[in-house]
Order: sequence, then structure tokens, then C-alpha cells
Amino acid sequence: MTGAAQVRVLVADDQAMVRGSFRLLVSHAPGTTAVGEAATGAEAVDLARRERPDVVLMDVRMPELDGIEATRRITADPDLDGVRVLILTTFDLDEYVYAALRAGAAGFLLKDARPADVLAAIDVVAAGQALLAPSVTARLVAEFARRPEPGRPPSRVLDGVTDREIEVLGLVARGLSNVEIAEHLRVSLATVKTHVGHLLAKLHARDRAQLVIVAYETGVVASRGTGD
Repeated sequence: MTGAAQVRVLVADDQAMVRGSFRLLVSHAPGTTAVGEAATGAEAVDLARRERPDVVLMDVRMPELDGIEATRRITADPDLDGVRVLILTTFDLDEYVYAALRAGAAGFLLKDARPADVLAAIDVVAAGQALLAPSVTARLVAEFARRPEPGRPPSRVLDGVTDREIEVLGLVARGLSNVEIAEHLRVSLATVKTHVGHLLAKLHARDRAQLVIVAYETGVVASRGTGD
């Protein structure tokens, strides 16, 4: 991102050492800059409103207000349109990921991710994409797919969505990138982008994270296989 505008990052975590580590990483990397630290969810919301960062690195377990509710308040605030939330998680907190995505998070990242992966994740989210780290996504998706999902909304949510688009939706939910979907379906990248664009419009989804929510809630992942 040399020569481009700096991606402004807010770090929210109740552990000072974790906050400091992420802030140092972001501050010393080309293309990113840290605009503040928050030790609670409430502080994260207040700082987001004051600083208008491009990306918030958000921990889940924090005092006063947890990261999920803080994410919900940030993404629901029309004045913070464009602020993207990247949830920091660990595998023993997998149960929070689904709630975080429903709250409007753009994606999630393991706390023990390599520095290069953290910076790449920030760039991906800042660019308006979602659900990074395919290997992590695949494991989380597999976990959710094994869980019963009572009370799914009626399948009419998918009215107007073509069979091919449903197939693409399932692959998006598995964490595949557009390039990987194109290879899997043996179609062009442009065709995949068109399908994803149609899905976003038809399902009134803000980004790929929201598409994954629809895929889970309508049973696309569990009931319509997406394998070869």
C-alpha cells in the first residue's frame, strides 16, 4: 500500500500487552497506522466515533461492554459507515464467531496469527472484503455445520436466487475466495464476481460475512452440499 492512504486501525482488547503488541505491529508496518487503544467495549465504541478508523481490531471478552455488542453498536451507527470490525478470537471461543458476524463484523482473526497474516487481514477488511484466512474459516465453518440450527428462517429467503447462485453461496460460506470458487466451478473469475454481486443484491447483504449468515440460517451449508 506504499504511496496510498494509510489504513487507520483502532485496537480494542482488555489486556494491555495484547493491545500494545498489536499497536506496535500496526504502527511500524507500511500502509497502516494505529489511531488508538481501547480496554473496554464501551471505550471502543467511543473511540470509533471520535477517530473514525478504517478497521477496529476487536476482542470479544472485555469489561463494561463485550466485543460483540460493541461491534453491533459500531456497525449500526450510520455515522460510522465504512468502519469495519475485525474480531480477534481463539478456537476455544468459536461459539462467539457466529454472533460476531450477525453483529456486523467483517471477519475474524486468531489472536496467535502471524504478524504478516494480521496485516494482510487488516488490508482485506479495509478493502471491503470479509471472512479472511480460508484455513481458519474452513475449520469454523465445519464446526458450525455440525451444530443443529433450530428455528431457521423459511427457505423463501432464497426466492429468486438461482441454483448456481445457491451453489456459489455455499462455497462462499465454506470460506473460499472468488478465485477458488472459479477454479472449483471451472468458470471465469468475472462470472464468480457477477454471481456474488447478484447474491449481495438479492439477499440484501452488506458483504460476504452477511452471505455466510444467510447460508447458515437457510440451511444451504448443511442441506445442499457444496462438495465436488
